[in-house]
Amino acid sequence: MSGRRILVVDDDADMSAMLARHLESEDMDVTAATGGRAALKALASQDFDVVVTDLVMDEVGGLDVLAAAARSHPAPRVILMTAFGTLETAIEALRQGAYDYLAKPFKLAEVTVAVGRALEDRRLRRENERLRSEVERQQGLDRLLGRSKVMQEIVNRIRAIAESDSSVLVLGESGTGKELVAQAIHWASPRRAGRFMAVNCAAVPETLLESELFGHEKGAFTGADRRREGLFAAASGGTLFLDEVGDMPLPTQAKLLRVLQDRAVRPLGGTASIQLDLRIVTATNKDLPALVKDGKFREDLYYRLAVIPLRMPSLRERPEDIMLIAEHYLKETVDRLGKHVEGFDETARAWMERHGWPGNVRELENVIERAVVLARGPRITRPDLGTEFTLNEASSPFRPTLAKLEGEYVRRVLEEVKGDKVAAAKILGVSVRTLQRRFKEL
Repeated sequence: MSGRRILVVDDDADMSAMLARHLESEDMDVTAATGGRAALKALASQDFDVVVTDLVMDEVGGLDVLAAAARSHPAPRVILMTAFGTLETAIEALRQGAYDYLAKPFKLAEVTVAVGRALEDRRLRRENERLRSEVERQQGLDRLLGRSKVMQEIVNRIRAIAESDSSVLVLGESGTGKELVAQAIHWASPRRAGRFMAVNCAAVPETLLESELFGHEKGAFTGADRRREGLFAAASGGTLFLDEVGDMPLPTQAKLLRVLQDRAVRPLGGTASIQLDLRIVTATNKDLPALVKDGKFREDLYYRLAVIPLRMPSLRERPEDIMLIAEHYLKETVDRLGKHVEGFDETARAWMERHGWPGNVRELENVIERAVVLARGPRITRPDLGTEFTLNEASSPFRPTLAKLEGEYVRRVLEEVKGDKVAAAKILGVSVRTLQRRFKEL
């Protein structure tokens, strides 16, 4: 009868026995305790889902039983039985954590209903705890895969900085998992009960970015037909992640700096400021100090954002993690697509370990998904991985530069999609704006 274990407490042995018999007839596992002292012993030796206890008892009263139950883990729900004269005390007990009370005299049917509600409440709370733990596992540090020393150092540093509210700037190439780091910081922090909000500053048109971040009032500009809450206000109590912050226009940078200084935001067209309580995590694949030097990024904003800089290594810097990550994505993809693929053959493993991975973990994830779709047998082979990435396959001493690898990769993807930059950006995992910029640079 797991999940239906009840402790009944009353200093009248006949009363506790009667209640126990009644609840047992409702298919519950019941322990009867005569007096508060016996109840404390029972709570110390076994777990209960619900405690039904009299409030007024000699020596050890119902409030003592309530306190002992609260110290248990997991804590049972407590229902107090009280006479009319002690109703105020019962209400105080509710403030101290009791789930419900029954005013004497009561009908046995009332006990059944109260205990049933308490059991359901406990079940829902435990389910919520389980779901939250699952979310924390999926969104937290468990997603930062890697046995390498550099990744273990990253994980340890995230644990160290998560407890503070200091701004974090995550640096690293595209596809290294900067947003995963931001999520891990959020879920490891005291703010994990709040919301995690994210925006890609390069993906939102400059004319809409301020409205997206700060919100706007109805009529603030043409097309503003209703009030809109900005991401700063929406993330209050939690964490706001600004990705590709290096692409933020200078006018917006000035307004962001003001928000960080004042810890308040004023929606566009508004007259009143909204106080904020949130943590800011930003990320970029750009060289911000160089942008500061060139006058393209505010120096004062840079120092506000980079209180704690955290650099994500490229996949090339941790080759020992490649197959671990590949196996993880293989299992995820097989489970999602329902296809029978057992693993990689030696040719596939050798190529993956030798490949330069200019697109980092994001590229590896995409390659694995394509390989699972294309695989004709139980094991993924080299041809299943695709033919796009051949520059680094030869065993010759030739080692192309990262820029050359990236340029070839971008060129081939664009060829595949016949020059469709939107489709190419989706494959590469970047915004169209970023793709255009990188194409010009390369």
